[in-house]
Amino acid sequence: MKKVAGVSGNSRRRGNPPAAAPAGGAKSLRQRILDLVRSQALDKVEISKRLNLPEGDRRKLRDLLGEMETSGQIARVRKDRYVVPQDADLFTGTIQFHASGAAHVLNEERGAPDLYVSAENTWTAMHGDRVVARIIKDRPAPDSLRRPVAGASAPKREGRVIRILKRANETLVGTLQKSKNFYYLAADDPRFVHNLYVPEPPAALGAHIGDKVVAKLEEWPSRHVNPEGRVIEVLGRAGAPGVDILSIIRKYNLPEKFPGDVVREAEGISPLVAAADAAHRTDLRDRFIVTIDPDDAKDFDDAIEVQRTKSGWAVSVHIADVSHYVRPRTALDREAVVRGNSVYLADRVIPMLPEALSNGICSLKPAVDRLAFSVFAEVSQQGKVHGVRFAKSIIRSAARLTYKQAFAILQKPPADEVAHRVHTAWELSSLLRTRRFEKGSLDLDFPEVKVWLDELGHPVRLEKVENDISHQLVEELMLFANECVARELKLARQPTIYRVHEDPDPDKLAEYRQIALTYGVKCGDLTQRENLVRLIAATRGKPFENAIKIALLKSLKRATYGPDPLGHYGLAKQNYTHFTSPIRRYADLVVHRSLERHLGLTKSGPASTELAGLAEYISTTERVATDAERESTRLKKLEFFQGQASTRGGKPFPARILEVRNYGLLVELPEFLLTGLVHVSTLDDDFYLHDAARGRFVGRKTRRTYQAGQEIEVIVARVDMLKQQVDFKAV
Repeated sequence: MKKVAGVSGNSRRRGNPPAAAPAGGAKSLRQRILDLVRSQALDKVEISKRLNLPEGDRRKLRDLLGEMETSGQIARVRKDRYVVPQDADLFTGTIQFHASGAAHVLNEERGAPDLYVSAENTWTAMHGDRVVARIIKDRPAPDSLRRPVAGASAPKREGRVIRILKRANETLVGTLQKSKNFYYLAADDPRFVHNLYVPEPPAALGAHIGDKVVAKLEEWPSRHVNPEGRVIEVLGRAGAPGVDILSIIRKYNLPEKFPGDVVREAEGISPLVAAADAAHRTDLRDRFIVTIDPDDAKDFDDAIEVQRTKSGWAVSVHIADVSHYVRPRTALDREAVVRGNSVYLADRVIPMLPEALSNGICSLKPAVDRLAFSVFAEVSQQGKVHGVRFAKSIIRSAARLTYKQAFAILQKPPADEVAHRVHTAWELSSLLRTRRFEKGSLDLDFPEVKVWLDELGHPVRLEKVENDISHQLVEELMLFANECVARELKLARQPTIYRVHEDPDPDKLAEYRQIALTYGVKCGDLTQRENLVRLIAATRGKPFENAIKIALLKSLKRATYGPDPLGHYGLAKQNYTHFTSPIRRYADLVVHRSLERHLGLTKSGPASTELAGLAEYISTTERVATDAERESTRLKKLEFFQGQASTRGGKPFPARILEVRNYGLLVELPEFLLTGLVHVSTLDDDFYLHDAARGRFVGRKTRRTYQAGQEIEVIVARVDMLKQQVDFKAV
């Protein structure tokens, strides 16, 4: 899996993929409705009369009103009258909950602020639901949300959810429990703080107390009473092998298999490159092209070749030509867009494409012919790029390297052809990386933790994977190719999907500045990029480096897909898209088709009218995949430490104090990127006083202190798999 920077074709999983834009007549009716309700609130019957619609068109009107309400163009108020949301202080969007129980309704207008909703004002909304909220007038946001600097801006808007337009999920995954009188479900999602009451499960399901089950939500009239539902599936005993990952699959509505027509279409594709397919392509089979991927990778999206020239380097990046095999409006294509992306869970991959393609004919395996879409360019000694061109090609990879092998090669002088090629590629990549950071790109690289499992799916080892120079080598060349393609399509005004990372909200940066100051990091106005770059550089190597970076990520906007080339703030690039991973991301497949159209290789490309809806949809599938991947890794980490807790005496682990709170120490295990709590009650060698002003604990007798940045040793005290929390005890 390569990440430079989100299932079976059940479209009910995340909502239907976007349909084509409505016809001109529907657009005209839409505009007439908007014109009507701008002047006064009207119900459906009144709208029909004002529009003088024939009786046969009333169903069409009802469907269009529902579509416009879901999209946020209109909203329903009392007595089912429709209004324009902005005129009635209403706000439509997707709600995202936080661990505190509060939430934000996301603003769908680019650059506009989200709407804060306190826990008591969320009504019966659940994470990911599409809701309508009423903006609360003259009510300031909590202190934690105000701008903490002189000359503060006006208080942020706060709202109250008044209607659920569409549930993100109609089901809930959790553990079946029983009180004295009731069965109930304790949800796996910590953001769902209520118990779901259920009747006794049918005997045919064979459910027992303590089982992981799936329940369908049926009734929830008020947040002041518990919701009700019924058990529809038993996943297995909590803690049994595989049940944890199966719970995640159900929780995020991920698929387990491909529909029959998709499988048949994939199996009908030859596993070998046909002579006709190779014709009229640039033949690169005699070139020394290599792939560099993780140890356990099977889907090789990209291959590279870098050679020295008199003036610098000749670089070529070769990407699997998935669009040759996955044609628009086929069963394969429809399923790929529904899935949106591959999902990499701790114990399996849920691919966007069937394995016959993803691990077979599309994967750029060594020593076999493969079709590719190639980017060629010349780069000068100073990093200037010229001579960029694109071509469909046929390649034969000369070597398949892992990151570990590439890293080992770069640690010593080159001794063979492969080593010489890897060293040459790093010369160029390191120059590109230096130039990128000189232009203000933010250094937000994080290590990852790979969880190694046994045959039963139990974690046996955690491995920290650093973003070392082998990863950076590939990353920079992929960024380079993505930027070249984005610039080409932008200049040609060819409709496509771009990777967009908008400028951050100044208020968010002001709040982040206060966080940085608590760590003793001096910083100026962070809306000036150079100050933000200097702040990140100042924390490099410090004990709180990761904490500062994580806080910054939370302050920045999330990267999404969009039809407009708005640039990428984090990478400091004006032109950016995703082109290099079409096996696992549908966005990249769309970009391939756009480039084909621009080069005249096809007469049709992605329709501009469809791109906005498609970009929004695959942005959602990406978020779902990211959440599922992180949760699967977190659960396996917790299972690993649960085993440590059961070991008598426990193994001590080096830890770093991130924050001192009045109830304990928030600590991180740097080797495993895991945070947990050392409760103050477990500091039993003294009575500790909380010095809030200095952010520390001080022992009354010993005067021993615990403060942020300090390194200590801890043992695992307790793991709560239900709450997904781990508690430590200081050694």
